[in-house]
Amino acid sequence: MEKYQSKLDVLETQKAIRSLRHKFEENLCDALNLTRASAPLFVKKNSGLNDDLNGVERPVSFDILETGEEVEVVHSLAKWKRMALKKYGFKMHTGLYTDMNAIRRDEKCDAIHSLYVDQWDWEKVIAEEDRTEEYLKDTVSRIYAAVLNTADSVERKYPDLKNYLPRKIKFITTYELEKKYPSLTPKERENEAAKEYGALFLMQIGGKLKSGEKHDGRAPDYDDWKLNGDIIVYNKVTKAAFELSSMGIRVDKESLLEQLKSEDKLDRLNLPFHKALVNGELPLTIGGGIGQSRLCMLLLQKKHIGEVHSSVWPESEIKYCKGNGIELL
Repeated sequence: MEKYQSKLDVLETQKAIRSLRHKFEENLCDALNLTRASAPLFVKKNSGLNDDLNGVERPVSFDILETGEEVEVVHSLAKWKRMALKKYGFKMHTGLYTDMNAIRRDEKCDAIHSLYVDQWDWEKVIAEEDRTEEYLKDTVSRIYAAVLNTADSVERKYPDLKNYLPRKIKFITTYELEKKYPSLTPKERENEAAKEYGALFLMQIGGKLKSGEKHDGRAPDYDDWKLNGDIIVYNKVTKAAFELSSMGIRVDKESLLEQLKSEDKLDRLNLPFHKALVNGELPLTIGGGIGQSRLCMLLLQKKHIGEVHSSVWPESEIKYCKGNGIELL
């Protein structure tokens, strides 16, 4: 096995991260017509604004001394962004992006997962007629083009960091992937597809497949499961599928009710966010999260996410990194 050695030292890496992030933000804003907005680190527990992810992760929470209210550190800003678009008066086909920082206490700690999560969370106002697979695919293609442009700029600045990503992204559904690889687990399917296509947008995540199992969990109250997906690439350093983004056209009233019912979560209709959505008080939107450290790890060709952001790691992970030429921040 070829021994891993980073192509950039720690100081070079820090400079490259700053440059890469700035370039990608420019590319993303140009591609989707976005404006930066400030975002909360925590929200009130009873607001319904926190992202429930797969529905089992425990948020970090604490009580406020002055008011006694309980708040939760955000998992992501999927719902908050939609409220913000209305509050700030964003016009049709414009949107916002923000730096989202989260603590996910139940996340496993390995080469691509950390207790600390940083994303570009973005959201954009759309029309009823935009709630189509074609509009979703067009948006994905724009984001992927922003990734490619950023990778090209990294290669120009650091010639050893060759951009190996394919110029086009493949679109495929979880149902098609199950049919293609019926004997494999969902993650194994993603690995095989990533190897074959180099880059793919895996669509329709959240509902049950033909087997009766889900490809992956999705909260029932932000993405429309028929109009969502993940941007996945093949990472030549880790030699595996590598998720860059989870995104989708957001639920309207009908898909919200359908998905809440399927998950036995209709009680959420009593929460402020859900009431506003059902009453037609929120704009129709598309949005997602793009991993900041994930993109840096990919384009700077690092083997471990701890090489591009600082976190806390179990002793076993620290030992593994020391024995494999990985310098954790």
